[in-house]
Amino acid sequence: MHTKLASKHLPLKPYLAGQAVPVRELHAGHREEILQHFLQLDDEDRRLRFGTQTPDEVIRSYVAGLNFNKDAIFGIFDLNLKLIGMAHLAYLPHVKGKTRSAEFGVSVLPEGRAQGLGTALLQRSAVHSRNTRVEILYVHCLSNNKAMMHLAQKAGMAVEYAYGDADAYLKLPPASPATIVQEAANEQWADLDYAWKANLKRSNQAWWWFLGRPGLAP
Repeated sequence: MHTKLASKHLPLKPYLAGQAVPVRELHAGHREEILQHFLQLDDEDRRLRFGTQTPDEVIRSYVAGLNFNKDAIFGIFDLNLKLIGMAHLAYLPHVKGKTRSAEFGVSVLPEGRAQGLGTALLQRSAVHSRNTRVEILYVHCLSNNKAMMHLAQKAGMAVEYAYGDADAYLKLPPASPATIVQEAANEQWADLDYAWKANLKRSNQAWWWFLGRPGLAP
């Protein structure tokens, strides 16, 4: 069981999350944006994200099966409200008396890379995990997924390699009043950021219509 292994492979200091990018919690109404996000990943990015070659039909099935009531899903939108970064926080089955854990998966489109989006998504997921009584944040990926390994090690995760795969574990401290406030503030900030981008997009579209060139509106 992942939690059993995790007890042997924990960083000396618990991960303390910060935030620098507005990260919004997604719901079922974002399913189409999530689907389009994954479909824009090339074959190699899909292999690194899902651990195997992943055709469109498998991605469609995966997105259709996302349970927004059971798991938590977070996203980062660009100025055109395109979902350029996304994290899936999947809660692992809890056994009474055992450590509560969740698995973290992340993907960022090429135009959003090297901007700290993966770190922001991990930080947001870590705070949410603490506030929902998760004690261990777990990552499973291919060992040649350099971006994920860099993100995990940067966060202080302990990494174990075996047979081409890698498992990373992050020990989380309990929730506190500060983490509750932090998550609420981040969600409010993300909602305001989304509303601002939506208004900006509408303004740009109106401007292009005014110029008689609607086809150029984003």
